[in-house]
Amino acid sequence: MQDGICVLFVPHTTAAITINENADPSVKADMVHFLGRLIPRGAGFRHMEGNSDAHIKASCIGSSETILIENGSLVLGTWQGIYFAEFDGPRSRKVHIKVLAAQG
Repeated sequence: MQDGICVLFVPHTTAAITINENADPSVKADMVHFLGRLIPRGAGFRHMEGNSDAHIKASCIGSSETILIENGSLVLGTWQGIYFAEFDGPRSRKVHIKVLAAQG
């Protein structure tokens, strides 16, 4: 397959997937730090498992990404990378990947 789309889906309520800069590792640290300040663990949420912050963070980031495929490669910007974000772990997790070929 040369052209198509790739869909990534995380079937967990406290994990997410996103695309962002992948050249500077401080971007990942900054994102984690900011989300922790914005949505802190133990902030008096009602959810009895005590991981409401993880659910909210995962909802904000999102559970899927769709990426174009051209000439057999993912179409990402020069500095972009795909991040799997774990907000309530470590745990065993799955990422479902579906690749669809372009018709024509």
